[in-house]
Amino acid sequence: MIEKRLLATDRVRRPPLEGFSWIDRRFLRDFASGLSRDAVFLYFFLAAISDKQGLSFYSDATIAVRLRMREEDVVAARDDLVVHDLVAYQAPLTQVLSLPKLGVERRRWAC
Repeated sequence: MIEKRLLATDRVRRPPLEGFSWIDRRFLRDFASGLSRDAVFLYFFLAAISDKQGLSFYSDATIAVRLRMREEDVVAARDDLVVHDLVAYQAPLTQVLSLPKLGVERRRWAC
């Protein structure tokens, strides 16, 4: 087993003083491989910018500029996340959801 040790003791990550963000490890283990590259990228972005309830109100155009994607690719990526029950979307809001349990019937959120 590899022994863990800090590589940069002066740069240990801390929760942000403002905002709220995290990625559940289960996302990578159980969901990311079934998503498009753009959907994974968008999920990380939405998790980073959403509030403590998972809500964000960035427009597709703003997300496209920030992520250097075409707007239609943002829409397709979000649709992929909705189909996999990872986000809910009702313009102008997107909500990053708690991860669904595997094997449980998933809700279908309106796109």
